[in-house]
Amino acid sequence: MNEAVTSDLENWLKGKAQVFFKNIGVRKGMHALDFGCGVGHYTVPLAKTVEGGKVYAMDEDEKALAQLMQTAESEGLTNIVPLKASGDLRLRLGDESIDVVLLYDILHFMNREDRRKIYDEVYSVLKSDGILSVYPKHNKSDHPLWNLKDMDVSAIIEEIEGAGFSLQTKARRQLMHNDNYDEGFVLTFGKNG
Repeated sequence: MNEAVTSDLENWLKGKAQVFFKNIGVRKGMHALDFGCGVGHYTVPLAKTVEGGKVYAMDEDEKALAQLMQTAESEGLTNIVPLKASGDLRLRLGDESIDVVLLYDILHFMNREDRRKIYDEVYSVLKSDGILSVYPKHNKSDHPLWNLKDMDVSAIIEEIEGAGFSLQTKARRQLMHNDNYDEGFVLTFGKNG
């Protein structure tokens, strides 16, 4: 890892990410889900931000989850619960039990049908006043890849709103992508009805 990458990641993990999460509405005591958490570049600072709350870290990669939990232990974090994702995209959390769900840099891996399934699952587990926060990396205008390569941000918003959510904010923000800072749209949604 080169010095610049280490610096970006260290700055992110040592405080910049907590400011980022507070700016999207994350508060102490909340229960959060980081879907597709990987090694925890969002999970670890999210766990610090929700101090007194809990973060469910879900991923299909058991090695990434193990690495995340090693990092959590070294940081003294006891409020992260690792969850191995199942192939059926079920979240297996209680109805209206989660305050904030992160879908960061994950949608491009899913086809339209799978994205609809995950939106439905999120709708079920999210509290009525909860936050769905989406970082739709790899869309048509942001290093297009796979299932989002032909979709722009407005089409992604329309798709999520079609699943029962309302866009609350759309803002360009600096955040971590892999081990480097990146700038992209972060979308926050609330539940309809």
